Amino acid sequence: MPKVLVIAPSAEGPSKLLRRCGYDDLTLKGQIPTERDDEENPPDLIVVSDVLANKRGLQRLERLYPAVPRIVISTKKSRRLSYINGSHLSGLLVNPECKDLKNLASRLESERRLMVENISIRRELSFLRGLIDLYSRINHTIISTEELSKALAEIMKGVKGLIGAQGWSILLKDKEKEELYLFKSSVRAGGKSRRLKIGDGVAGWVAEKERPVIVNDVANDKRFISETGGRTGLKTRSIMSAPIMERDGLLGVIEIMNKKDGGFSEEDLMLLTRLTEPLAVVIEMIQMRQRMAELAITDDLTKLFNSRYLQRTIDMEVERCNRYDTSVSLIFMDIDYFKNINDNYGHLVGSKVLVEVGQLLLKKLRTVDIVARYGGDEFVIVLPQTSPKYATQIAERLRKTIARTVFLKNEGYNIRLTASFGVASYPESALSKEDLIRLADEAMYKVKYYTRDGVYAII
Repeated sequence: MPKVLVIAPSAEGPSKLLRRCGYDDLTLKGQIPTERDDEENPPDLIVVSDVLANKRGLQRLERLYPAVPRIVISTKKSRRLSYINGSHLSGLLVNPECKDLKNLASRLESERRLMVENISIRRELSFLRGLIDLYSRINHTIISTEELSKALAEIMKGVKGLIGAQGWSILLKDKEKEELYLFKSSVRAGGKSRRLKIGDGVAGWVAEKERPVIVNDVANDKRFISETGGRTGLKTRSIMSAPIMERDGLLGVIEIMNKKDGGFSEEDLMLLTRLTEPLAVVIEMIQMRQRMAELAITDDLTKLFNSRYLQRTIDMEVERCNRYDTSVSLIFMDIDYFKNINDNYGHLVGSKVLVEVGQLLLKKLRTVDIVARYGGDEFVIVLPQTSPKYATQIAERLRKTIARTVFLKNEGYNIRLTASFGVASYPESALSKEDLIRLADEAMYKVKYYTRDGVYAII
């Protein structure tokens, strides 16, 4: 039977009825309480004598026990109590029989369960919206942000809010020294820069074991090193930490500090672990971009990416396919009879045509797609996370676009072109990066030697 809190001026009245109706687990109070003393063992039902059932007192009960049904029992009808039946999770009974009491208690319990379920659904929806917003923020950051420090700060702002924590830190691995160093934190670091040997501190332990951990009381955990890190403005009470992994091993460690409402939960840890994968992608992609910036990565004429950048991009996309079980497709494109343009109009006009073709390709593709000039009049397009079927459709769309476009129209030349396309995908048709390039090139030459102005896909 449910636990019942009985509020009545004497042990008689509602208590006698409740026992007669089979409610034996009763707690008696002589007046409506001003604070709770039963958080660890709350009642399932509250029954109030009409003698104590004034409006202010019942409102206080609702604030103290918002999810507990309340029944007022009266010995006679009274207009003073008529508002009760319209109140939240409340009901009024006048000289009830056991059947009346149990029916009302059952109905109020059903309302309570529905209310709790609705609250749970709203919380879950709010969480999912936050998660969607966070993934959108991650995707936007990958595309728009070149500086890793700013990118991580923007993403971790969302992570901190979603989990409900006070602070965060990201430590990256120094592969030469086999140490962790503090790369970015939500709080200002004082003193010398933070460095940890693998195995030292909570983050060092996570790095060594390559598994996540929750420490909800750092004062009683010997792994915690309070002086390491020089955090100022935040007294660490609890830490949740997880490794950030790349294909070749540990990339870094993420720490979340001080859950605002209680301690970190297993659900929090599961969420953090899920977020480490896209976080690793962000770190790797931006670091890759920064390394690429050190190289000559663009073609001087078209300003598209050059062959060197193309090779590194395909390497990265093949690695991502292996890690996340996705596909990457490659399109080789060669302009048909381009020599005729140079012969008829001169090499300067031919160069302008190449520039205009490159810009047309960029305009018709996604921002995540990579377009490179492979040499001469040949272009290569990298389509991340794209299946062979969809890549073939993209190639056909590009073929039609080029065929119906008039090039250098503003300069009075009105040049028309066609192009030959070859498509291959990893891992569907190719076994390696080299295989992918070879197959896409061969597919393009099949079109070039037999029909031109067409698409051949190796699926």
